[in-house]
Amino acid sequence: MSQAVMNWQAIKQITRMDKPIGTYLLLWPTFWALWVASDGYPQPMILLIFGLGVFVMRSAGCVINDFADRKVDGQVERTKTRPLVSGQMTSEQALLLFGFLIGIAFALVAQLSWYTIQLSVVALVLAASYPFMKRYTHLPQVVLGAAFSWGMIMAFAELEGRIPNVAWLLFFANVIWTVAYDTMYAMVDRDDDLKIGVKSTAILFGQYDKKVVAFLQLVTLGLLWTVGELLAFGWPFQLSVVIGAGLFCYQQMLIVNREKQSCFKAFLNNHFFGLVIFLGIFIEYL
Repeated sequence: MSQAVMNWQAIKQITRMDKPIGTYLLLWPTFWALWVASDGYPQPMILLIFGLGVFVMRSAGCVINDFADRKVDGQVERTKTRPLVSGQMTSEQALLLFGFLIGIAFALVAQLSWYTIQLSVVALVLAASYPFMKRYTHLPQVVLGAAFSWGMIMAFAELEGRIPNVAWLLFFANVIWTVAYDTMYAMVDRDDDLKIGVKSTAILFGQYDKKVVAFLQLVTLGLLWTVGELLAFGWPFQLSVVIGAGLFCYQQMLIVNREKQSCFKAFLNNHFFGLVIFLGIFIEYL
């Protein structure tokens, strides 16, 4: 295999192009906001800019995450083959790739209003700082939630020129949902994280992890239902929230014994939750 192919494989792996779940989890809430802020008719160019922005920023976040974890990933079974651990990519190359992706993201956001451009600085700070938070706090998932949700705030800023109350309700619903599903993800690595000294909500919640996740899921549903009430949504959105509640129940069944594979499966299932809520919003505006 040539060096060029090897480099491409390393890029694909470090940006998680082969694992799109993170892109989905970032994309669906962004679409929630775009549809609500535009009354169901977002312009194609806006969809393209935000869609590409989601992909690029998610990729950049993965790169900086692996850079931050380059000295500990080798001690974790799930991450020991990542490019910075295996030697397929150097730290300098990873930082160059991160800078390149941020440059693309800036080129995209430069097409938007000055207000949105200013807000994008917050998105960059959140994306760049999240991977390092696990060294200092047991709540890195909260920072991740804010990073995954800030695009929603930018969507309202761009389309309405302001950030209404419904935008913040959607923002906090997504932050709380992110903490819930990323806690399930962290439950997969909890044993390894304890050994290497990495912090997470899964470690913080301990034996109460399942109950806390269930509580966070209930709060997410409550906030989304409130959004529906404020927007005078009818049965399509209400049904989507009910179906979402069913998906959360299924996830609770999966994590009941805290088996790693089942916890990971529960995490992946959240893609369908985001999709179902989007479909409910989409149908409301037809």
